[in-house]
Amino acid sequence: MDDLSWETLGTDIDYACPGFDVRRDEVRFPDGETDGFHYVDEPPAVVVLPLTPDGDVVVIDEWRQAVGRVNRGIPAGTMEPEDGGEGSADSGVTDDAIERAAARELAEETGYEADSFERLTTVEPTNGMANAVHHHVLATGCEPTADRDLDHNESISVETVPYDDLLAAVVDDGLRDGRAVTAVLWYELLHR
Repeated sequence: MDDLSWETLGTDIDYACPGFDVRRDEVRFPDGETDGFHYVDEPPAVVVLPLTPDGDVVVIDEWRQAVGRVNRGIPAGTMEPEDGGEGSADSGVTDDAIERAAARELAEETGYEADSFERLTTVEPTNGMANAVHHHVLATGCEPTADRDLDHNESISVETVPYDDLLAAVVDDGLRDGRAVTAVLWYELLHR
């Protein structure tokens, strides 16, 4: 596999904005040719599948400017330095940091707190164009006990739905958010 590796000769940020950067690496391909390669550079994130004691899922509906519509999903967000998840990609991210970030995102976006957390999986959802790493977490025993603390650019409503309804939405294309689909399918594989 080493004969497929690209050598990074240099790197610069071409564009920076809140949440991510666009990075350009100067690379040498296995055949010796060189070129630039652009990609989205962002910190690791958590995706939380929150279940109430009755087994319902706490879902969010959020405006998504990139697709121009309200999107049904589940709480998710960037790991913050105070979580212990700073840095690009997922280098050095611990289970404790993931749990702290999951608890924070769950409370901020929904006002719910969980009794326990379990890591479902870690994926690189778009590794052809971004170094994004998403840590999917199951949160159980979720109750509405926390204060929401939305970011200035978040428009989110919260409700609970039966798990089987959310699973059906995955199958019939009613749930389009890839992070939520991944979490539901991993939960289905591991727990049902």
